[in-house]
Amino acid sequence: MDFLERAPRNLFFTGKGGVGKTSVACATAIALAERGRRVLLVSTDPASNLDEVLETPLAGEPRAVTGVTGLYALNIDPEAAAHAYREKMVGPYRGVLPDAAVRSIEEQLSGACTVEIAAFDEFSKLLGDARATADFDHVVFDTAPTGHTLRLLELPAAWTGFLETNVGGTSCLGPLAGLKAQQALYDGSRAALIDGTRTALVLVSRADVAALREAERTHGELAALGIERQELVINGLFRAEDLADQVAVAMERRGTDAMATMPAGLRALSRTELPLLPFGLVGVAALRQLFAKTGAATAPLMAAPLEEAAAPAAPPLAALVPALETSGHGVIMTMGKGGVGKTSVAVNVAVELARRGHKVHLTTTDPAAHVEETLGGAVDGIRVSRIDPAAETRAYSEEVLRTAGANLDAAGRALLEEDLRSPCTEEIAVFRAFARIVDDGEHGFVVIDTAPTGHTLLLLDAAESYHREVLRTSGSAPEEVRRLLPRLRDAAFTKILLVTLPEATPVHEAAALQRDLERADIRPFGWVINQSLKPLRVTDPVLVRRRESEARFHVEVAALAPRVAVVPWSAPAKAQPRLDFFATSESPRAEAAP
Repeated sequence: MDFLERAPRNLFFTGKGGVGKTSVACATAIALAERGRRVLLVSTDPASNLDEVLETPLAGEPRAVTGVTGLYALNIDPEAAAHAYREKMVGPYRGVLPDAAVRSIEEQLSGACTVEIAAFDEFSKLLGDARATADFDHVVFDTAPTGHTLRLLELPAAWTGFLETNVGGTSCLGPLAGLKAQQALYDGSRAALIDGTRTALVLVSRADVAALREAERTHGELAALGIERQELVINGLFRAEDLADQVAVAMERRGTDAMATMPAGLRALSRTELPLLPFGLVGVAALRQLFAKTGAATAPLMAAPLEEAAAPAAPPLAALVPALETSGHGVIMTMGKGGVGKTSVAVNVAVELARRGHKVHLTTTDPAAHVEETLGGAVDGIRVSRIDPAAETRAYSEEVLRTAGANLDAAGRALLEEDLRSPCTEEIAVFRAFARIVDDGEHGFVVIDTAPTGHTLLLLDAAESYHREVLRTSGSAPEEVRRLLPRLRDAAFTKILLVTLPEATPVHEAAALQRDLERADIRPFGWVINQSLKPLRVTDPVLVRRRESEARFHVEVAALAPRVAVVPWSAPAKAQPRLDFFATSESPRAEAAP
């Protein structure tokens, strides 16, 4: 296949959450290895699921992938990287500086931006230091969803600029001497990124309007960063085999319509199209099938599918709304893996609450948000907003200078301005905006479409580091921030919906998220299984197989969730931009299953 033949040494796979970046990256790495190359597969995603997809336990060092000669993989663990980074920065000062000074440095290194820069250190070694990957012919990066990826790719320039202009010697990352020692490495990683002979960035998308728009935006932003060698992979293209199956015909038409409106920038890229397979892409045997010729893919040997009758029946999403609205106000948050439909669920919950007469504030913390597009226009009773990181950072910086900086002399004010230019400032500003939005739940319903899982957990985990950092710069924290964690823990005030697809990775990632939340004493209200074929009658061979494979995941969710709702797969009519999630399992475009 041309896509594999022209692969340079470094390959990045990125795109909107849920388009199959990990599957395509893994299948590519396997195919290259089976052509006799030595390949290192790396995940830079805070919510990586490489272990599950490859069915191989991974760590922060390369490990051989079971069943594939020449393929090694590793996860860049942000927390482990941050721990190592903190020790590298603090270790030389132990026993030299007073204990109080060492504790102060440790506190400065406790924020989420330290986690980010530490993970970036590991990433930079693999990309910018040829010695670190000298044993491999290819390095394949499975990146995080688009917003995080772009931030990661901007870091070489952003951090280099910060190091060049910061003369104060300290930052939220501690002493800058350690960072300056890394500057050559950051420069090397940026040089590798923009060198088309060494690196290609592969935009992965689905035949879906929103995913293609996201890919087009990413294409332009990457080009602006100087990354010109880009390729496009359209994953999961569906072709109906049974034209009597209305669901299959609607699914194919949806993809065909999306491809017909593909943005011009994407049309100019080299393109590879991969089919929708009738089985989940978990395990090497399944992944090998992704690059098989169309129509030639056969299901790998897997456990026999669970009988569909064993899968419990679940009500539609509408059945959860009476319990969601009991208190008449509060916060409803949708969480889950990127691409599972958090935005659609959030929008439709907001629409239904407004239809029932409630005032609703619909907002998002996702950098790649599509709330307004999904809503499709103004709706009575719904106010729409999004957290704008640039605006929030500017407002926060101005406030700190106006308050904490008011009585400083010129030198002190210059140091404060310097500190506010550090990457932590945006984190604090966005976190404060999130707390302010949660505070609105006292006066009505706030429906929050959250970012993909990894970012969400960083947001929820940021409370303690936020308090330390904000006290360091401005001396006080707003009341809404002090009340944030108690509100999130109050099940009567905050109701969290975990959204998943009836597939292995989204279900298992949602289960891990539920465990993380429960450790923070936050308990989800319920789960939503989105875009399910289970409530529908299908006869197309591919869809029949996929419907059968869903049953085991419905059973898993029923065992985990306090309450469950199921949203059937639906192709929206052109004249109706919103999905109708509140119908019964009888679909206007497909006959319901018995």
